[in-house]
Amino acid sequence: MPFTPIHMGPGILFKSILQGSFSLMVFGWTQIVMDVQPLIVMISGEGHLHGFTHTYIGAVIIAIFAALSGKYLSELGLKLLGVSKKINPISITWWVVFLSAFIGSFSHVLLDSIMHSDVEPFFPFMMDNQFLGLISVPMLHKVCLYSGLFGAAIYFGFNLKVKRESKADNKREL
Repeated sequence: MPFTPIHMGPGILFKSILQGSFSLMVFGWTQIVMDVQPLIVMISGEGHLHGFTHTYIGAVIIAIFAALSGKYLSELGLKLLGVSKKINPISITWWVVFLSAFIGSFSHVLLDSIMHSDVEPFFPFMMDNQFLGLISVPMLHKVCLYSGLFGAAIYFGFNLKVKRESKADNKREL
């Protein structure tokens, strides 16, 4: 993938399905952490572009790091964005943090495995990439884009419905 943004489409779909049981911010942070190693290789010109971080073993390590650092960064980000208020602060539970980071790192390896020939997702157990070319790269980009659009529609539709039901319940109580 051309870095992180395209990976966010499936993350938005996961958010729409799991709602409060998934942190899109931790997922996004995980995408960034996953691509630090390829960025270093691109800048330095040395190393394996999609190396150890793009294996499932590497994804476990990345997920743990991203979860431990991402919880606090995400909570700070929510405060800076004004989503988390002093009166009612948002605290992301640890199980949500770890679930979001693991979904992020494992989905990243899967998506990159489909389009990059140098990804060895099952290293050191298997050197070949069984997912390469599973679907075409343009189709993969469309899947990521459309999953994000579909997820956004579900998320906002669900939240709109909840708000309407809440207003209706408040009117009945009066």
